[in-house]
Amino acid sequence: MTRQEALQLMEKHLKNKNLRKHALAVEAVMRALARHFGEDEEKWGLAGLLHDIDYESTKDDPDRHSLVGAEMLAREGLPEEVVYAVKAHNERHGLPRTDLMSKALYATDPLTGLIVAAALIRPEKKLAIVDVPFLLNRYHEKSFARGASRETIAACSELGLSLEDFMHIGLEAMKEIAGELGL
Repeated sequence: MTRQEALQLMEKHLKNKNLRKHALAVEAVMRALARHFGEDEEKWGLAGLLHDIDYESTKDDPDRHSLVGAEMLAREGLPEEVVYAVKAHNERHGLPRTDLMSKALYATDPLTGLIVAAALIRPEKKLAIVDVPFLLNRYHEKSFARGASRETIAACSELGLSLEDFMHIGLEAMKEIAGELGL
């Protein structure tokens, strides 16, 4: 599947503009992580772009979220590695994250939310103003961006990355697509 075909598939199933932006943000970070680790950037990007493909149809049934999406992606012929990473990113299923891609997707999903929230509390509402020390301060505030699980973000250690390095890679990747994200 090409990136353009994946984008069309994502847009077909996700109508909410914030969900679409989230998918783009996760894609950007996954691509940057693939470059960092010398992995297949296209494959990792597809996992990021399509990881929440089923969210609008499963949001009221979190036990089905990512299972339905993985089935959809398998039917579309995506590589098993991508299908598994999508399935494993929802911790409710208790699936082990056995490869770099699934570990990266798991930790990246909430990181993008933390980064967006950090940009939105700044008067400028721009990613360009956000830096890693600012993110770290927000990360340690329990009441800030509660939906961004700190435990899940900290799973970046499974990738051999420090929290600071993970945040740096994620923030820089998202800054590259700030226009698409409206930030």
